[in-house]
Amino acid sequence: IFVMKREYIHKVFSKIPIIKTERLTLRKLTPDDTDDMFEYAQRADVTKYLTWFPHKDKGYTLQYLTYLETRYKAGDFYDWAVTDSTTGKMLGTCGFTRFDFYNDSAEIGYVINPDFHNKGIATEASSAIIKFGFENLALNRIECRYFPENQASLRVMNKNNMQFEGIRRKSMLIKGEYRDVGICAITRDDYYGQKQP
Repeated sequence: IFVMKREYIHKVFSKIPIIKTERLTLRKLTPDDTDDMFEYAQRADVTKYLTWFPHKDKGYTLQYLTYLETRYKAGDFYDWAVTDSTTGKMLGTCGFTRFDFYNDSAEIGYVINPDFHNKGIATEASSAIIKFGFENLALNRIECRYFPENQASLRVMNKNNMQFEGIRRKSMLIKGEYRDVGICAITRDDYYGQKQP
């Protein structure tokens, strides 16, 4: 069954659907997003809480976005560009970072340009991804990991009714350092329990 699940999810993401929310359009990333992505991906304050290093120049960003075209075709890249529906500006990314096909669970992640922080963008985008995960992919559990000092990310999870499950101490080797990682999650029962009286 989980092989069929993997094939189904790869099929869905090989033609990644457009998702619209109140203010945002979530769509496939393209090389046309180079300028907007580089704007935040070059910043050390952005990558401080991420597993990757700042992009050194626009050429690197373009190369990365061009590479993603092949990943989308294969159906094994699960991230959306988060764009402002009015201006079309790409504000960041949000999507699934990995799937556990056997257990019907997934992990989500998000990065938003700091110039657009404190506007509820990450919450709105990740809420749409959680909805997509339960309603379109029939997931049973969606989790999100964060570094404990990144309280802003934890607030996004709380607003999406994800429950704090604990800190895994020194569980990830990030940029040469073992880091504590917090985990929050929402289950299918949580999600549908909230939607019904």
